[in-house]
Amino acid sequence: MKKVNIGIIGGGLMGKEAASSFARWFAINDLPVQVELTAVCDVNQEVLSWYRNVPSVKLLTTDYKELLADEEIDVVYVALPHHLHKQYYLEVLTAGKDLLAEKPFGVDLEAALAIKNQADRLGRFVRCSSEMPFLPGPQRVVKEVESGRLGQVIEIKAGFLHSSDLDPDKPINWKRQVSFCGEIGVMGDLGMHVLHIPLRLGWKPERIYAQLQKIITQRPDGKGGMAECDTWNNATLNTEVKIADNLVPMTLEMKRMAPGETNTWYIEILGTEGGVKYSTKDIKTLWTFKRSNEQWWQRTDLGFKGMPFTTITGAIFEPGFPDCFMQMLAAYIAERAGLLNGRFGCVTPEEALNSHYIFDAALRSFNNQTLEKITYFKTETV
Repeated sequence: MKKVNIGIIGGGLMGKEAASSFARWFAINDLPVQVELTAVCDVNQEVLSWYRNVPSVKLLTTDYKELLADEEIDVVYVALPHHLHKQYYLEVLTAGKDLLAEKPFGVDLEAALAIKNQADRLGRFVRCSSEMPFLPGPQRVVKEVESGRLGQVIEIKAGFLHSSDLDPDKPINWKRQVSFCGEIGVMGDLGMHVLHIPLRLGWKPERIYAQLQKIITQRPDGKGGMAECDTWNNATLNTEVKIADNLVPMTLEMKRMAPGETNTWYIEILGTEGGVKYSTKDIKTLWTFKRSNEQWWQRTDLGFKGMPFTTITGAIFEPGFPDCFMQMLAAYIAERAGLLNGRFGCVTPEEALNSHYIFDAALRSFNNQTLEKITYFKTETV
């Protein structure tokens, strides 16, 4: 059995989720690749101390260069703030490691281009994180679209909604400051999750009108004062995508201030013959529609069956975030080993780059209050 050694740079929330998934890798039934987390880097010693509970970890360090110098490490997962992506991703690639990147794949379009071009030049295997599409519901949505049963697609809606910023007394953190998360703000934080399936289906928006909101502009700084919040809290992107020579409206929502929503990812696709929709708010439910004399939606109760990679978990049990996170990691490892075999894959560098073209056009649209054309360039000509 093949073995892949993993290193993590950035041991916070997502690093711990990855470590948890790797620790129960044996739960996957049909992937003949052994994976071990062997090294973790974080500047915070308290964060590193958590990883002492992971038996496979041999190296705990505050110096990422020490991790990159470890010749036994094959893949590095980097879970750092957006403004650090370009520097660390490029160094990971130059060190001869394959990369599992976090969204948004660079703080801006320029950074994403640099990362994509470097990966191409060095021939490294690179993918970007986006977990929600690996749940059974989104997988069924993709299959419904690909089956042709919807007829001519006439409308698409997708979004990721949080209420994490509704409390005005919540202290500021890096995601609320342009210097760390970039001008694209919430689009960089949530946008790749929203665009993963549309881009995978070949739905690249051609025009965009963006509505961006900065709602709470000051927050406690944790030191008794107030700090400026200068990022976009909410983004609604009204786009047009060409499908079979028809221009179709596609609405994309990315919101940190969506009352009533804790962590809701959704997608809805309507066609002339039917429709399909799914939301993590009701994680077991898939809704499908077929044109008939009466207008009705059919509810299908989903379980664990439908995950891209089968596991020990029974088909009747409902999945959760740790499960779709593990499925995403399995997709990365499988595709890297040439074993994806037609299953849904992680975000490609090209898809991540295309998301930045969309976000860049959204900024222009809002600043100019115009409907903007989105131009996608081939990276080798830039």
